[in-house]
Amino acid sequence: MSRSIKLCIALSVLAAFLAGCQPSAENRLLSESKMKLEDPKFYPSDDYIRMGKVHFRNGDYGLAEQKFRKAVEVTPKDAEAWLGLAASYDQLRRFDLADNAYDKVLLLAHDNAVILNNAGYSQLLRGNIEGARRFLLRAYELDPNNPYIVNNLKLLGESKNTVKRVNL
Repeated sequence: MSRSIKLCIALSVLAAFLAGCQPSAENRLLSESKMKLEDPKFYPSDDYIRMGKVHFRNGDYGLAEQKFRKAVEVTPKDAEAWLGLAASYDQLRRFDLADNAYDKVLLLAHDNAVILNNAGYSQLLRGNIEGARRFLLRAYELDPNNPYIVNNLKLLGESKNTVKRVNL
């Protein structure tokens, strides 16, 4: 083999290797979370959940909802996917759909402080003080040191003291 052919082959191999080292667009989006699409997969919904979390964190709630919805379609018993979907619906102010998602996740994991806290916060967003209190107090019983739960209980107290409701 001539020296120029060997050089061409070596450069081709090097170019192919370097092209494989470039991060994909999805991996660039995931870099903040230190996750990659190539990470080991345990459930079919993992990739959708990862992308949903990135979109949610970036405030792209419509895109987050799409990813979490796809996650629950491929793995209907994935509580994390249902919780992400519910939270996305809350941010989109689609409380009718959020209720359905919270019902599903609470069936899968009814004694989880994080889920109960999110369900309570969802009720708080709507102005349903009694519903929020029920969920948040149960979450507090399970995890009294959780700062998110403590903060949401403070919000609940402030709402009750500052917002005057008229019973109809």
